[in-house]
Amino acid sequence: MFSRSIESGALRRIYVINLDRRPDRWQRVRRELDRFRDRHGERLSALARRFSAVDARYLKAAPDLAMLVPRFTLADQLTVDPSPLLRIDDEARAREIRMTKQEVAVALSHIEVWKLIAHGDVPCALVLEDDVFMTYGFARDLETTWSSLTPPGADEPDFDLLYLAFNDVGSASPTRDGDRARRLQQPGIWEASAYILSRDGARKLLDAAPVYGPIDLWLNMQFGRLRAFAAARPLIEQRIDEPSTNSYSVLPVLSQVGVITREKPLLPRTKRLHGPVVAVGDQGSGLTALAVALSMLGYSCCSDLDRLPAPEQSRLLRGEQGRLFSAYVNIGSLSFEALEQIAKASRRARFITTSADPVVPPTLHDRVLRLSPEVKDKWAALTEFLDLEYPAFPYPTDRDLGQRALSHWAPRKSAGNLTDLKSDRGPWILRSARDWSGIAVDTDPSPRTSLVRVDWAAGDTLDDAAWRRRDDTFPSNMALFRPANVRQLRDHALLTLRHEQTSVRALTSGAIASTASYRYGRFKAEIRPSGIPGLITGMFLHRNGPRQEIDIEFIGKDPSKMLVNVFYNPGPEGTKLEYGYRGTPTLVDLGFDATADFHTYEIDWLPNTIRWLIDGEVVYERMTWDPTPVPNRRLQFNLNLWHSRSREFAGTLASADLPASASIRSIEILGNARSASDEQVDLLAATLAGHS
Repeated sequence: MFSRSIESGALRRIYVINLDRRPDRWQRVRRELDRFRDRHGERLSALARRFSAVDARYLKAAPDLAMLVPRFTLADQLTVDPSPLLRIDDEARAREIRMTKQEVAVALSHIEVWKLIAHGDVPCALVLEDDVFMTYGFARDLETTWSSLTPPGADEPDFDLLYLAFNDVGSASPTRDGDRARRLQQPGIWEASAYILSRDGARKLLDAAPVYGPIDLWLNMQFGRLRAFAAARPLIEQRIDEPSTNSYSVLPVLSQVGVITREKPLLPRTKRLHGPVVAVGDQGSGLTALAVALSMLGYSCCSDLDRLPAPEQSRLLRGEQGRLFSAYVNIGSLSFEALEQIAKASRRARFITTSADPVVPPTLHDRVLRLSPEVKDKWAALTEFLDLEYPAFPYPTDRDLGQRALSHWAPRKSAGNLTDLKSDRGPWILRSARDWSGIAVDTDPSPRTSLVRVDWAAGDTLDDAAWRRRDDTFPSNMALFRPANVRQLRDHALLTLRHEQTSVRALTSGAIASTASYRYGRFKAEIRPSGIPGLITGMFLHRNGPRQEIDIEFIGKDPSKMLVNVFYNPGPEGTKLEYGYRGTPTLVDLGFDATADFHTYEIDWLPNTIRWLIDGEVVYERMTWDPTPVPNRRLQFNLNLWHSRSREFAGTLASADLPASASIRSIEILGNARSASDEQVDLLAATLAGHS
């Protein structure tokens, strides 16, 4: 029960920031506020007003730069949350971070609420996000905090901003003002999910606009102009049973500079998926995009084929266990009659049509979603139909592939020189597939030409326009890449790993990456890898957002083997699906010591197949869904030398043998228009559009 804080008339309003599509959260916050009453028995919810939050889902226009600049720097982050590994220096000030759409939407919502308070008729208001709850002792401790901030004889407390939900991360302890309230004079507070803001405080914040960076970070920068306080303990907390849909822009940067040292966990599966899901429709109606969307929602989706392999089709039609896939899109062998059979065999089966015409049996009408091109918000329709959370990423726009011919299918034959290692678990990796060899689709690549070549023996050197010497790292790498560790000699280049203490690592090493990204092509290098235990020589294609990767790695503890690997996550550009740290690795027994001499290693990346070659001979091949889809987004070509945190993987570092080097004699990228760089693809698309 409240007395002074409510009855003084100072706190007479509560704004709850709530998305229009989440009325359940609004009702839950109201129920939470209903737990508390004033001395006259009035529920606290009577003070609550719902504010319609800005929704990142529909945020397309850039924000008004006079109110919000959607970027900040690593130095800003370190000012609030110092790291013992990093300094606030010129490099940190120059490293710019762009806010995610979710961060922009949250900031805009808070700014609009500040305007309501600044121009409103109440001295102060409580601002709540809709995923909070009041902790034990909330009413009692808020009264104590309120009293400690109210001068003797005054009716209203003397503050601009009072945090009720927060997480202390600063290095300096706040000074105390009274028994319960803490004065904040230096940055070091995260969260903005529950705070009381006075009318004068709201005006000061708006006068300080534009906001830059996430809202909780920017508020820290205003402590010098505000009388800002925090309760002695968090009186309100965010719910842990409600998964956050926010996306944090700083995390990839902290990984690159070496602060984050653990890989991301695997994709969680929060609920049982409806399925199997079967989708049919006309060519050009968005079937391939739908297949990508289902994959992004966690389905193992087989799509765009004239027929399924016979064992999979039989299990699907009979509703049997052991199916490899949970969704099937645009499969020619799933006829009108087959859909009825699937419905009878599987009560949880769901059906989707992307055409206006009735291509699904009318008997299935209660289990059919009509997702024609005219549907504006496809995510909303699809997630409601499948009872899943609306993703934070854009709906895919992939062009329809059509029904590709399944060229052949045969059970996998084990090879004596191949060993499959433990892989990640996830919806885009097929498991327990002993009789499976992937999906073989005919590929007819266009003639390839050399796009980029560096031959040190012929006197070439790295072209800075085509290649960059990396100056970053990644969580599982115990070395920091530095440009000085890439040395170009008369007939080869060296990537060298050495003892060198930096703020984030005790080792430094060398790595190079293409400045352009490519989609399909042949990627070659003449390499003599390092043979030092604990070190890994890598030649690979890679991207994040979504993470896709195709690897060749030489593990120093056993130079007679080559590790090949594929990481796959679905989604359009910018999709933050980057789960898994093992990938799907396979060891190839070379039959020779790779460190003894140079050999030419190649990754031949086609739309439906990946081949790994040594000295022109194919030594390993994967079809699509063997066990992952073939990566299909633009990737950068990399070569590096690094030390893994995992002793199980790389072995114990032979530290006394450092410095150690990997040698590169030549690099070549071959491709066609489809494997050209981002700029070349855009130019080609524009040219073709001009002639259409």
